Amino acid sequence: MVTNSVTKLVYFLSLVLVLSTQLIQAHVTYDNKAIIINGHRRILLSGSIHYPRSTPEMWEDLLLKAKNGGLDVIDTYVFWNVHEPSPGNYDFKGRYDIVRFIKTVQKVGLYVHLRIGPYVCAEWNFGGFPVWLKYVPGISFRTDNGPFKAAMQGFTQKIVQMMKSERLFESQGGPIILSQIENEYGAERNALGAAGASYINWAAKMALGLDTGVPWVMCKEDDAPDPIINACNGFYCDAFSPNKPYKPKMWTEAWSGWFTEFGGPIYKRPVQDLAFAVTRFMLKGGSYVNYYMFHGGTNFGRSAGGPFITTSYDYDAPIDEYGLIREPKYGHLKELHKAIKLCEHALVSSDPSVISIGKYQQAHVFSGKNGHCAAFLTNIDNNYAARVKFNNMHYNLPPWSVSILPDCRNVVFNTAKVKSQTSRIRMLPTSSFLHSWQTFDEDIMSLSKSSTFTVTGLLEQLNVTRDNSDYLWYMTSIDVRSSESFLRGGQKPTLVVESRGHAVHVFVNGQYSGSAYGTRENMKFTFTGPVNLHAGTNKIALLSVAVGLPNIGLHFETWNTGIMGPVSLHGVDQGKRDLSLQKWTYKVGLRGESMNLVSPSQSSAVEWIGGSLFNRGQQPLTWYKAYFDAPEGNEPLALDLRSMGKGQAWINGQSIGRYWMEYAKGNCGVCKYAGTYRESKCQHGCGQPTQRWYHVPRSWLKPKQNLLVLLEELGGDASKISLSKRTTGSVCADTFENHPTVENWQINNNGESKMLEEVNLDLRCAPGQSISTIKFASFGTPLGTCGSFQKGACHSPNSQAIVEKMCVGKESCKVTASNSYFQADPCPNVLKRLSVEAVCS
Repeated sequence: MVTNSVTKLVYFLSLVLVLSTQLIQAHVTYDNKAIIINGHRRILLSGSIHYPRSTPEMWEDLLLKAKNGGLDVIDTYVFWNVHEPSPGNYDFKGRYDIVRFIKTVQKVGLYVHLRIGPYVCAEWNFGGFPVWLKYVPGISFRTDNGPFKAAMQGFTQKIVQMMKSERLFESQGGPIILSQIENEYGAERNALGAAGASYINWAAKMALGLDTGVPWVMCKEDDAPDPIINACNGFYCDAFSPNKPYKPKMWTEAWSGWFTEFGGPIYKRPVQDLAFAVTRFMLKGGSYVNYYMFHGGTNFGRSAGGPFITTSYDYDAPIDEYGLIREPKYGHLKELHKAIKLCEHALVSSDPSVISIGKYQQAHVFSGKNGHCAAFLTNIDNNYAARVKFNNMHYNLPPWSVSILPDCRNVVFNTAKVKSQTSRIRMLPTSSFLHSWQTFDEDIMSLSKSSTFTVTGLLEQLNVTRDNSDYLWYMTSIDVRSSESFLRGGQKPTLVVESRGHAVHVFVNGQYSGSAYGTRENMKFTFTGPVNLHAGTNKIALLSVAVGLPNIGLHFETWNTGIMGPVSLHGVDQGKRDLSLQKWTYKVGLRGESMNLVSPSQSSAVEWIGGSLFNRGQQPLTWYKAYFDAPEGNEPLALDLRSMGKGQAWINGQSIGRYWMEYAKGNCGVCKYAGTYRESKCQHGCGQPTQRWYHVPRSWLKPKQNLLVLLEELGGDASKISLSKRTTGSVCADTFENHPTVENWQINNNGESKMLEEVNLDLRCAPGQSISTIKFASFGTPLGTCGSFQKGACHSPNSQAIVEKMCVGKESCKVTASNSYFQADPCPNVLKRLSVEAVCS
């Protein structure tokens, strides 16, 4: 009997183990309607968060905010160049700890789409490829090329094996439900013809052979071979269809904004338009949407590509560069996600019936099982609202909008009606004092004394630096006869330097003579300027500066960077002197770089110069250092570098990135949400530095004696640098009475809907803050927008007192928009609005 009992117990435990393993190991597949997880079709809402663009200490908070915002999936690229900086030498530590990042995603309860690429584009240096790859013999990027395919396969296998060994694929019980191979290959495929087709077929076969147990995706690749899912990227994807009728309709990059480049404006995408685009995609059969970006983050170090991409990669994302929620974008999308989820069953189980309800208006009606019915009422007119009749009821549709009716009767969300709060962010200078400023000068006159080599002619920059530094010196000399006319009071000679990018600083006999720059659209540029020459030998030193390597374009690995010439001297007696074929001496990097001035351990060993910065004046190629204590609190921090010119900055040896006070040029007119969005629309910041503030992660700081080091290329006033806190200054919200929102409705399993609660206005300060003052409150017909609210003709006199009682002293509060709540109807038979602005502190 004992033996039988033991046998039964062992059998029972074994059965439990098998069943639990089966429950953990989910099966992921797809059909024409959706990604299928454990046998269930899913509407999946995703957001891009790139692990190297934030710090590990930020990850969990960012991911929780993403989850609370209604996301199911986190999308990230895998960045080859940071993980394999030299062949066979790997780095998966700190910000590059991709396993820790994915496990954190799993911890908060989200899925992962792992976009291995390994080409990523992403406004990332060299498109994510390590620079050493360019020098593999016989290589040609992203085509049917043996050396490239061997390297790409090796790295892809490395990443997949890491994921498998940590059991991170959903088939193993992990969070990864999708993987991507290649990235936005369509244009290259068309340009390369047969070689492109052969390569993409090889890439698909290689990826499938890795046996991950989850589907593979190719974005912007119409010829993605079966069973790879082809997907869409863009501002709009409602017109997109997969290349086979049995594949789901996926949108891998719904662009939430746009990147910025030094000298350009800030591009913002109105949330009304973004919500309109996402909803249109869903009603056209879409089932997977990924916001690129949901949190953009920061291009720390020299990771920004492009070139000329800013250190900030904020992207006007729902979570800003510093990790703060951006309202109303975050809140409005959160409400959209809830509304879509109310319709999920109907969306994934039926095709829509399309009904015309006006010239520019349509109804898409989905009828699911168990009586589920969901409708989407669309008005694509970008100028005029429309009143339409549907299901024997009348509905008002704003221009360029979609109303969502999860029960085919009640509107719970309209893409153009933003009811979530608006946050007004401010940069608050801290009391942290940057003290003990010291300087270190680059010795331009002694450049040729060490670590140099000399050849005839001009060399391409990257072939020399291998991207170990942004800087390469080109040095030569000019002999001037004492009989030259310009030495007797004539016009100064002119030096002409033609460069392929990205910037050049000119020094003659150790003195700064000027600078010139390219642009992202035209990296080829020319420096033309007068130079001071004397009789005898004159030293010409040209500092060529890279501002991030190319990240996109056919065979961008073959593009030239640096001073490719010609370099010529004009205005001398013999006419024009071509210096291009003279002997040139080269030096990689700056002296301060070779001395590792940014390191806290090395910085104190260097003979820095103390004294007043005011008496010293502003000089080019100067290193600055100072110390500061960490400010109290936990608000995100930023350096205000408006007083500086161009250069790089480090905190305690960690690179914040490149800075440049290039002023934004653009067309910063009125921004209208309605109508087709393009990156040229809704520009902001014209006439101001494209980027003034630079993110300083809290986790990089010690309580005391933090070292700040800057390399200033042009000359700036370091004494005016300050450290600021990024805080929520005030929050605004408004809503109409008797207007149901997605919060107020619930659809049960029988397809029935009911209102759960009254209509509330929500106010919420950032964590650690509370509402200190109600700046404005009116229940009636208030006018204006956040920051400029005004009382209208109708106003409840109790508005201010009631809102203050409910909200002051609290981090968040709810106020009901109803006559009973405000104790009387201030204007009968008029639709009333509640508008509030609260100060957070």
